[in-house]
Amino acid sequence: MTEVRAKKATPVLLTPVMRRKFDDQGKPVDTHGEYPDIVRSVASDYKVALIDMHRSSATLLTRYGAEASRKLFLQLQPGEDPNYPKGIEDNTHFNPLGAEIMAGLAAEGIRDQRLPIATFMKLLKSVQEVAR
Repeated sequence: MTEVRAKKATPVLLTPVMRRKFDDQGKPVDTHGEYPDIVRSVASDYKVALIDMHRSSATLLTRYGAEASRKLFLQLQPGEDPNYPKGIEDNTHFNPLGAEIMAGLAAEGIRDQRLPIATFMKLLKSVQEVAR
């Protein structure tokens, strides 16, 4: 962090986004273990801005639910995409819609933290508009 600040830059830490995994009650299950809390702790210790993608993406996935959240991730049937002729059920990586929504959450975090870069950003759509 010291090196970043020495260059007059603003360090920002982001926690990881949630993977698509749900328990029997339909609640997202954390698969990252202690890592999100470590990132939060480092941000606090070094007084660095934190964008908590872990929590914001958990809220979003809860709202979508186990089945509807499929439309955010790389979920393709066999023959649906030439890059994945056998199909794919990837619960970690986002498709374009999911990536746009996660980027929107990050942008909202930048704006909410009032980071200097926020003055150069123009949010074209709110996350809620994209998520519909």
